[in-house]
Amino acid sequence: MSYSEISFLDDLQQIINDRLREPSDESYTARLRKAGTKRIAQKVGEEGVELALAATSGDKEEIVDEAADLLYHVIVLLADQELELKDVCDRLRTRHLTS
Repeated sequence: MSYSEISFLDDLQQIINDRLREPSDESYTARLRKAGTKRIAQKVGEEGVELALAATSGDKEEIVDEAADLLYHVIVLLADQELELKDVCDRLRTRHLTS
């Protein structure tokens, strides 16, 4: 996996933040935020279940699609809570260093 592939998550996070700062009715991200934290959390749960079910099918394309949906919704949830992927990465790094 190349740095540019992973760095796209930073780009996506910025796009999401921009859409939350300047919401429009055309933006799914802005509509999701407007629906509230509970709805965003529901979407994270739904996508997590869909990913788990996709894994049982063994269909790689479906797994990738559902993982992408889950990552997107997690980033929206983090932004809604005024957190970033960096916060999650920092926690993972700390856990790794203490294990």
